[in-house]
Amino acid sequence: MNRLYPEQPLIGVGAVIICNGKILLEKRKGEPGRGKWTIPGGLVELGEGTEQTVIREIKEETNLEVEKPELIDVVDNITMDENGKIKYHFVIVDYFVKLKGGRLKAADDAAELRWVTFDDVENYDLTKSFREFFQRNRQKLEKLNSCL
Repeated sequence: MNRLYPEQPLIGVGAVIICNGKILLEKRKGEPGRGKWTIPGGLVELGEGTEQTVIREIKEETNLEVEKPELIDVVDNITMDENGKIKYHFVIVDYFVKLKGGRLKAADDAAELRWVTFDDVENYDLTKSFREFFQRNRQKLEKLNSCL
């Protein structure tokens, strides 16, 4: 399925990982959103459930092992081009996950990873969809902890 000018929405996942009052942010290596910050995640593969996807994607992008995904929110991410055509259309299922193990290391589509305090998150150049998600869910997120 083509990400650019798709014929139907693509389904993705995002992982919220929070430790000691900090959320793990990822600087995107690829489009859409190259160079912007968001939470780690990726696209669902054929035959894969969204909970399986979030566990796999976190391992691929951060080298962390996570478990027990809990649904937080579903986000629509639709980007139009200058002619009004849909350039990108993602439906993103965002989960809170618990850390199980691993050593943090940026890989795959992650250019950089950073633990960020809640007060500093909005100072980053965030993707539009993550900024909206964070503003809508901040109070809920501040009560969560992924640490072992």
